[in-house]
Amino acid sequence: MLRATKIIATLGPASENPEVLKEMIIAGVDVVRMNFSHGTIADHKARHDLVRSISAELGKEVGIMADLQGPKIRVGKFAENKIQLKEGADFILDVNCQLGNQERVGLDYKELPSDVQPNDRLLLNDGLVVLRVQSVKGSEILTRVEQGGPLSNNKGINRAGGGLTAPALTEKDIVDLDAAIAMGVDFLAISFPKDGTDMAYARKLADAASAKHKVGRVKTIAKVERAEAIETDALLSIIRESDGIMVARGDLAIEVGNPAVPALQKRMITLALEADKFTITATQMMESMINAPVPTRAEVSDVANAVLDGTDAVMLSAESAAGMYPVQTIKAMAEICVEAEKSDNVKLDTDFLDQTFTRIDQTIALGALFTAHHLNAKAIAALTDSGSTPIWMSRHNIHVPIYALTSKISTQRALSTYRNVIPLSLNYSKDRETALKEVESCLKKMGAVKEGDTVVLTSGEPMGEPGGTNTLKIIHVK
Repeated sequence: MLRATKIIATLGPASENPEVLKEMIIAGVDVVRMNFSHGTIADHKARHDLVRSISAELGKEVGIMADLQGPKIRVGKFAENKIQLKEGADFILDVNCQLGNQERVGLDYKELPSDVQPNDRLLLNDGLVVLRVQSVKGSEILTRVEQGGPLSNNKGINRAGGGLTAPALTEKDIVDLDAAIAMGVDFLAISFPKDGTDMAYARKLADAASAKHKVGRVKTIAKVERAEAIETDALLSIIRESDGIMVARGDLAIEVGNPAVPALQKRMITLALEADKFTITATQMMESMINAPVPTRAEVSDVANAVLDGTDAVMLSAESAAGMYPVQTIKAMAEICVEAEKSDNVKLDTDFLDQTFTRIDQTIALGALFTAHHLNAKAIAALTDSGSTPIWMSRHNIHVPIYALTSKISTQRALSTYRNVIPLSLNYSKDRETALKEVESCLKKMGAVKEGDTVVLTSGEPMGEPGGTNTLKIIHVK
């Protein structure tokens, strides 16, 4: 069974060796993530070029995502690099502190004293340390340690319940955005958007950079990780202004609490699917495989449940960036996805109830799904320029692979995040009959179909001219 769910792997020291990266792509990586919270622009450019080179060698167009750091609010540095906070102790967050000690530490976000008030809970080091605000005096936030633990240089700070005013795009992010688009990345992930306004601003900057560097449109991904972002109006506006969303469970869990995240994950995926946007589920999916060659059973269930929720992609972070077993992790994740997909419910008949389609291309796309399902077709083939037709198809579960055949490399890469879509390069003829033979030959050559199989084909007529998909054809392979 082909794997429908896509795998995104973060690049880092463990995966920048060309042979390791090649094995990772062979094992199933569809998109690589470059984390702009670490490394220089030169580092990312070298990794970008390596991915493109290996992709070309393997004949598989792997998408590249630039993940911007965003307004990560952190403590400063300590004179001894690390301290141990004890419950009940007093501790000061001081904007003007240069080197921290057991009593106080500096802040990289100078506006934090204006954003907090007495009784607020501040969660540090991914929630391992909890401070309760006692008072704010000028540049100092006086707190009491509610939950003790280790605290070292540059650890993050979140406020329980959200509400910090830091903008989604910092000056660093704007510089990184321009550099990423100049490289030619396919996806741009925006950290900590509060609402659709943040994403609309990111879109404006991205479009300006694309025009400046004379490159194609990059797809934007909203990382939903703020408490404010999960409010219904804010979330719907974020989805509307983005090409896709990431269920960024790390910071989100810190702000809203761990127990709330599973239900939020399901809700976000459902809303994005209804809006024809793709979804990525991320954070600690195979965390134990940073140091172990096999996942825990809880991790297997976590990945499988994300697949059953309908996520388009599952993402690895430290597991592939710094872990000991990046290739084994991808193989294990791929196996879990395939097994979970066997339980996917096909609900096309009910999906289309009470729906009205006003666009011809969308009607053809969804008609192809219905036809392929009821004729037990072996494949759906979509001749596409922009990728819109296979995207609409991918929003519904169907145990029939969708092959997106396009002459545009940018479209191949842009489709690398969509569930059940297999992008292929095909410079098809403008002559209709010849084009159909080319499609059939391509699918037979790669082993997707054989003689006697049924293929449902969508295309636009006349062939080779701009315009929406308007034709559906049933092919019996000869």
